[in-house]
Amino acid sequence: MELDLAGMHQLAIEQGIDLEQLDAALEEALRLAYLKTPHAAKHARVELDTRAGTFTVWARKEIPVEPTEDDPHPAPELGEEYDDTPRNFGRLAAATARQVIGQLFRKAEDDKVFGAFSGQKGKLVTGIVQQDASDPTNVHVAIGDVEAILPRREQVPGERYRHGERLRVYVVNVARGVKGPEIVVSRSHPELVRRLFEREVPELVSGAVSIMAIAREAGARTKIAVRANTDGVNPKGALIGPGGARVRAVMENLGLEKIDIVDWSADPAKFVASALSPAVATGVQVISEKNKTAIAFIHDDQLSLAIGKEGQNARLAAKLTGWKIGIESTEAHAKKVAAEGK
Repeated sequence: MELDLAGMHQLAIEQGIDLEQLDAALEEALRLAYLKTPHAAKHARVELDTRAGTFTVWARKEIPVEPTEDDPHPAPELGEEYDDTPRNFGRLAAATARQVIGQLFRKAEDDKVFGAFSGQKGKLVTGIVQQDASDPTNVHVAIGDVEAILPRREQVPGERYRHGERLRVYVVNVARGVKGPEIVVSRSHPELVRRLFEREVPELVSGAVSIMAIAREAGARTKIAVRANTDGVNPKGALIGPGGARVRAVMENLGLEKIDIVDWSADPAKFVASALSPAVATGVQVISEKNKTAIAFIHDDQLSLAIGKEGQNARLAAKLTGWKIGIESTEAHAKKVAAEGK
């Protein structure tokens, strides 16, 4: 039976689809279509003749085998192959071929998209917000010809995403989904802040300065710990920039979110004290290095600054350092020590 194999092969070549893969998919799809026809043989295969542009269904009948004492239920043998191509199979065969071609084309396109974006995971990209009335929970972001998903869990509380707005997002994951490549992006991920700073701070790209830790409560505040890898470089100054230009450029991408930049230290006491900025710790006592617990001593007039609104500053300092931080009054501690010394 005739089938426009030459035309299909030409389309496949244009789409970069392997011809052997196409022929194998066509043969299997036509075989399955044949099995659904009336009086179809159980055992059949489809053979394509690519030169003639035809295909043949070769079937084999089951021949019963006499049972024996050793084999009371023998499997039937298969007879010789014969041409069982249905006469009225042309329309169904053409529809089946179109379906196979469509599936392979979609897969080829999905593979191109996946290949292009698989290397974008963990990077900063710019997209345009799209509206989707059928998906009110997620925000759809067009990145070139591809649409990424900004799920609710990756959105910033209070941030509004308007149709047509240009938006910088962090690529969290690229995976193969049921409906094609699934690209998940984020506005709330801590690494978004790192990537934004890398755009503005040459010292980060060159390696002269490193961001050692980030703690973020998206939409409210972020703390960043930095260190210099080159003598004579001020790591905080590098991120802040002349007149605060660099940190301002990052904050413009984060709305009302505030950014604290602190010095990282391998000494836990120094790091904890630095992390509580803008409050100034008069001292830090390490209680247990194993359990990572410490107490920071703060003057009474700076206690509220150290703790922050609703405990935010202390909470971010703990996230940044990975230590459980207790905060005590310097004055109260001094009185306690004096009383114990009497």
